[in-house]
Amino acid sequence: MAEKIAIASDHAGFELKTLLKQELEKLGFEPLDLGTDGPASVDYPDFGNKLAAALKAGEAKRGVLVCGSGIGISIAANRHAHIRAALCHDALSARLSRQHNDANVVCFGARLIGVDVARDCLAVFLGTDFEGGRHQNRVAKLGC
Repeated sequence: MAEKIAIASDHAGFELKTLLKQELEKLGFEPLDLGTDGPASVDYPDFGNKLAAALKAGEAKRGVLVCGSGIGISIAANRHAHIRAALCHDALSARLSRQHNDANVVCFGARLIGVDVARDCLAVFLGTDFEGGRHQNRVAKLGC
């Protein structure tokens, strides 16, 4: 059974979310699409909160969030103690967010990142494990 990955966006991130959903399927994951379902204006905190609730309920263990800059939706998600959302702009930031920070949500700014870079970041994020060790104590101070 494929691992479910929750995915959500606001209106500015809708197009990139749609492409990343397809990429999740290509990578062998099952996307859990939490909206938005079109380009009509919506509020990004609603979708950051929706994804956080899905992770807390155990519907998925990891997630992907997209808004125009990636900043607002990552702030919204990080208000929840069980979320460690990382705004990533390249494969290195995606890898380090997993290795050093045990991020469980990757965020993208649709207006700032190219589709190919976002796909690369997604694959690296989902394929990288947390190193633990010296990073464990630091991550423990981040939330839950």
